[in-house]
Amino acid sequence: MRVVVAGAGSVGRSIARELLAHDHEVVIIDKTPAAMRVAQVPDADWLLADACELSSLASADVASADVVVGATGDDKVNLVFTLLCKTEFGVPRTVARVNNPKNEWMFDESWGVDVAVSTPRIMTAMVEEAVAVGDLVRIFTFHQSGADILEVTLPADSPLVGTRVGAVDWPHDTVLAAIVRSATPIAPSPDDTLEAGDELLIVTGREAEEVQLQAVVHGARPEPEAEHTEVPEAVSEPVEAPEA
Repeated sequence: MRVVVAGAGSVGRSIARELLAHDHEVVIIDKTPAAMRVAQVPDADWLLADACELSSLASADVASADVVVGATGDDKVNLVFTLLCKTEFGVPRTVARVNNPKNEWMFDESWGVDVAVSTPRIMTAMVEEAVAVGDLVRIFTFHQSGADILEVTLPADSPLVGTRVGAVDWPHDTVLAAIVRSATPIAPSPDDTLEAGDELLIVTGREAEEVQLQAVVHGARPEPEAEHTEVPEAVSEPVEAPEA
């Protein structure tokens, strides 16, 4: 696979090293001479150029890339890079780094982004996943399909504890993908029994409702009954006629 990475910072170089370790061909583009640390990723092809210019992308032969990665520390650069690669060169797969979570709403197909990776969001999810028991934590969202990967650690008082997977009435558009028990991943079968402390990895589609999934994990909570106040019947008393 041929991958073009925009941004030779620590993130871009780390991505390049990982891809090269898996025998992929990598080109790194950066316009800052100080960022061109060729010695740190010697097996990559390096291009000192502006990744937001068509001439630079043509020089990098982006048209032959299988994937491009916008990995700079500037959201504007990453968006322009992916948009040009998708619209002008027809790159089949684009990945963009989101630096500011406030800009995440722009990283979609309209800007040529197939996959948006928000480091702050991922770190937040990992923190929540590490400390939360019983809470649904969104680990990842697939931008093309809109599906989510959620994680929940079953609390001891969950009605799912002791229940067979096949007996669980999962909400519409929801699939239990894996059970992690004592650091061991388990491919769930209908006969597996859920235990307290199990980490459930759940895939939900666009039409899934998180409220319904919460109800499955924690049990249906009855609606509070409206207080009934008795209205006393009117008491009719005889009215005495005034004395003449």
